Amino acid sequence: MMKVIIGLAGEISSGKGSVAKYAKEKYNAKIYRFSDIFRNILDTLGLEHSRKNMSDLSLTLRKTFGEDVLDKALTEEIKKSESNVVVVDGVRRIDDIKYLKKMPKFILVFVETKIGNRYKRIVKRKENPDDQNKTFEEFRDDSQRNAELKISSLKKYADKIINNDGTLEELHKQIDNIFEK
Repeated sequence: MMKVIIGLAGEISSGKGSVAKYAKEKYNAKIYRFSDIFRNILDTLGLEHSRKNMSDLSLTLRKTFGEDVLDKALTEEIKKSESNVVVVDGVRRIDDIKYLKKMPKFILVFVETKIGNRYKRIVKRKENPDDQNKTFEEFRDDSQRNAELKISSLKKYADKIINNDGTLEELHKQIDNIFEK
C-alpha cells in the first residue's frame, strides 16, 4: 500500500492537533509535528517551550540553513516510517512542503477556525507554559509572529479545507470524508 501523507496547516489553535489525534486513533496514523523539532532543541538548551522561543528558533534555523530545512528533515523521517498513514502537523509556509508535496499521495489540509474559538482553546489546553494566562491581545500578537504570518496564505494551496467551528463529531465527519477519498 502506498503511504498517504496529510499535511495540516492552520492558525494557532485551529484544531490541527485534534485532526492528528483522530487520524492516529481511527486510521493508525504516525504523527510528525514541526514544533517537536523546536521542543527537542529547546529541551537540550534548557529553555522554556514558549511560543516566542519556538518562533525565534524557527527564524534562526531557517535563516541559517534555508527555508526548507525542516521539510527536508521531516521528509527523510517520513520516508523511513513504516506507517501507511502519516500526518504532518504544523505546516506554516509553502517551503514546509517543498519536498513533501513531491511524494505520492500527499494532501494538504487547511483547518480554519474563528479567532475567538481559537483563543478559548489555547487558554484551555495549556500546551505551552505561556498559554494559560494569555490575554486575547497577547494571543492576537502571537498570531502576528514571524512563524505565523504566512499560514493563512496556505489556504489557497490546500487540497481540502476543514472548518472547525462546530462540534467534535462534525470535525470527525470532515476528516473521515478526506480519508474515504
